[in-house]
Parts: sequence; C-alpha cells; structure tokens
Amino acid sequence: MPHTLNTLSTLVIGYGNTLRGDDGAGFLAAELLRDRIHRPDIEILSQHQLLPELMEPISRASRVIFIDASVSGRAGKVHRIPLRPAPACARVTHHATPEALLAGAQSLYGHTPEATLYVIPGRNFQVGQELTPSVRRAVNELVDALEKELARHFVAAP
Repeated sequence: MPHTLNTLSTLVIGYGNTLRGDDGAGFLAAELLRDRIHRPDIEILSQHQLLPELMEPISRASRVIFIDASVSGRAGKVHRIPLRPAPACARVTHHATPEALLAGAQSLYGHTPEATLYVIPGRNFQVGQELTPSVRRAVNELVDALEKELARHFVAAP
C-alpha cells in the first residue's frame, strides 16, 4: 500500500564490514555524519550489509544516499553514481543491492526516492579495523561535502 506522506527528506545508509579494513568506509562515513547532523527529517543508518528490512525506511524518504567501499578503482577517489530501481526480475537475498532495495520499496510501498550511491575504492580489505590513509581522507572529504549539501538542502527547503 502506497505511503501518502514522506516522513524523511533524506535517508543516508552507509554500509560495509568494519572488520575488513577499507570495506568499513561506508559504515564509518555514516557514523561520522550521525555525529554531525541532528535533524528529525534526516535519518542516518550504519549497516554491515544491506537487508530487505531497509525497504520500508527507503520508501519513506524523498532521497536516499548509499555509501559503500569498492575493491575496484583508485583508492581514495570517491565516485557518485545516480541509481535507478533494479528490473522487476531482480531478487533480493540476504546480500541486497541498493537498486534491488529501491525496486522493493516501489513494489511494496509504492514509492521510490531519488537515490545516489557514493563509492569509495579501497586498497586493503584484509582483517583489521584501520582504513588506509587515502580512504580515510576520502571518507572525511565525503562526510564534509555531504554535511554541506544537506545543510544547503535544509536552508533551501520551505
């Protein structure tokens, strides 16, 4: 059944394994944003992986921002990727993709928000909790940029 009113302007979902070096970049970025942003219309979640249960909060948002690490690409360079819901034939398992969650939100709740994925390529995905210096810098730069973007969005909103 479709939602009649969005309750979140923005949902941020940072995800990754904090016990696998640079894979924890998205999780850490969300944690840092949560320390800086305290607004009732912005929800920030840190997840170890994407789960189907995220479809409900995704459906309540006007916009969703996903943040994740990647094994490919130049370490420490952030890539911004606009997202669309996955095709109807996509399946959601215990390892869901952002696109599958968007499709599920549309199918189950009748709403798909505007969505963006920020990917931070890493270098070290071995057991350990430390990010490589280039990935740590990229996380901090992304958090700074998102904090400013969300503040501008708030000022511009009526």
